Amino acid sequence: MKEIVVLSGKGGTGKTSITASFAALGADNLVLADCDVDAADMHLFTAPETRHEEDFFSGKTAIIHTQGCTHCFKCMKVCHFDAISIIEGDFVVDPLECEGCSYCFHVCPTRTIEMKPRLAGKFYISKTRFNNTLVHARLGIAADNSGKLVSKVREAAKEIAGKERVDYVLIDASPGIGCPVVASLTGADFVLLVSEPTVSGIHDVKRVYELISKLKLRAGCIINKSDINPEMASALKDFMKENGIDLIAELPYDIKFTEAISSGKTVVEHDTGEIRSILERSWNKVKELVDK
Repeated sequence: MKEIVVLSGKGGTGKTSITASFAALGADNLVLADCDVDAADMHLFTAPETRHEEDFFSGKTAIIHTQGCTHCFKCMKVCHFDAISIIEGDFVVDPLECEGCSYCFHVCPTRTIEMKPRLAGKFYISKTRFNNTLVHARLGIAADNSGKLVSKVREAAKEIAGKERVDYVLIDASPGIGCPVVASLTGADFVLLVSEPTVSGIHDVKRVYELISKLKLRAGCIINKSDINPEMASALKDFMKENGIDLIAELPYDIKFTEAISSGKTVVEHDTGEIRSILERSWNKVKELVDK
């Protein structure tokens, strides 16, 4: 079983559209993992039927019980995040400001402060309309620790792939180079970059490549909307050649991507012509590189 991570340096490059298309083409020989937990949208393409749902807890939040509190102000004095205030004579913790450091808990002389596990999001295992398994999650509003939730999604996807005896785990990662991306990449077999021929697109590919090169991961790249700026596309290909990044494909700008999204379909379902052919060849090329 091999892990393929689809990644972009910035949002809006077509990363999720391409990942969803690969999920449709790969059908029952892969497990799909949506690791973009901060803005998960793979379900919009795959119309999944939820088979398992659970709460995801990460970190802690302070709760101050009014009974027994002597109003000594010690908790408020030591809170570096200004999370504790007085409302109608009682000490109250703002859960959005509380970082769960437990400092207030340790200084409270009456032990009226409790540290409770923080509900940070939801975790799902579903079956897509392509008949493959989708492991996905949704990070709660203002919740942190998205890296831990990404790791949970990845580990579950790998376990399910082993049980179902499929060849690939296909991961849609968050854009950028932050903690969720590192959690998506660790231990992967191949990274597929999706970029566009713009100044910001090239800049972000360089940032992402710096990260994946440190992790010593093999990489390929699809240049989306490659015909909107031939000069930038050429510069991007030069960078790829200099750094041993395989050019998987060049996709032309096509309104069919937008039409497919509007209809809730992948572009390989919506289009039976050039775009579908390019993506079919791309998926086969990625598999060949991964299986080497």
